[in-house]
Amino acid sequence: MTANIWEIAHPQLRDLVAYEPGRPIDEVARDMGLDPSDIVKLASNENPLGPSPEAIAAMQKAIAEVHLYPDGGGWDLRNAIAETFDLGMENVVLGNGSNEVIEFVFKAFLKPGKNIVVSDHAFVVYKLMATLFGGETIEVADPGFTHDLDGMADAITEDTVAVFITNPNNPTGTMVGQEEIDRFMVRVPGHVVVVFDEAYYEFLDTPPDTLKYIRENRNVVVLRTFSKIQGLAGTRIGYGLACKELAEVLQKTRQPFNANLVAQSGALAGLKDVAHQQKTKALTDEGRTYFEELFKELGLEYVPSVANFVLVNVSDGDAIFAALMKKGVIVRAMRGYKLPEWIRVSVGTMDENQRFAAALREVLPQVKS
Repeated sequence: MTANIWEIAHPQLRDLVAYEPGRPIDEVARDMGLDPSDIVKLASNENPLGPSPEAIAAMQKAIAEVHLYPDGGGWDLRNAIAETFDLGMENVVLGNGSNEVIEFVFKAFLKPGKNIVVSDHAFVVYKLMATLFGGETIEVADPGFTHDLDGMADAITEDTVAVFITNPNNPTGTMVGQEEIDRFMVRVPGHVVVVFDEAYYEFLDTPPDTLKYIRENRNVVVLRTFSKIQGLAGTRIGYGLACKELAEVLQKTRQPFNANLVAQSGALAGLKDVAHQQKTKALTDEGRTYFEELFKELGLEYVPSVANFVLVNVSDGDAIFAALMKKGVIVRAMRGYKLPEWIRVSVGTMDENQRFAAALREVLPQVKS
């Protein structure tokens, strides 16, 4: 007789709510009876310009060799990343997206009875991953939707294995500066790994320096990704930076060939195309300002952002999300982040931003009436 599967599965999986990504265009087109070409997706903080033309060319060339395994050690890409940040190749760990490097941290350090510390309204994957590995999550309040690093330092216990600091934070778009980070790092005990998740680092005008802690041989992991400003979200390629000893630990949790051939090729070419990154940042700055002026005009509360998205209070996030989707505009509802009144909208091209603005003006009165 076959046993009830939940009697043999890990018990914490029963109530685990899986991560819900932004809805894809084709799925919305099917559900709403819309033409996919008439749908605007501003839900997943993707680069509306797409990848660098140089990255596209490199990936097209790499396709001819996909019958071969990729370089399992990622020698070319890791060296290029290391050179970019004046580190050694031994400091670089490649991941299937930076999300996988987050998983490496949990595989290496979290066990039942131990905990992690995160900020309230931070990236939900940390808590999901902690639950998956049987650990606990300590969530610290975030006044003004910004990480309270003093409060997070206070929350650390002898059972804490890691603290996750998303900077800039997703989904709030806020950041903590150098002074707060330095003060926090003075207080962190040696048994705790500090993870700075910096997926939106390249959008900052004056980013804080967290790499100095790696050079000081601290237990710090800095996460970066090619999904955002590089426009390579579909290839799933990211990386972690850490001191040699910590990187060695993380490498031991990594599956062979976790960074595929096409992704490595595109990332290497995109990394070198600084002009494309600058173009993306300029478009983002313009679009973010457009959104914030729009929300002021409509009398909507929003969180000033330094990333490529804006969090805005529309009174009923689920209803606005659904109403916008019927008009072919996909945004992100925030109930999963304990923010049911809010939506998060990604910066697109100006045409896409204006399409969102027109749709929002139309559905707001309908939902509020």
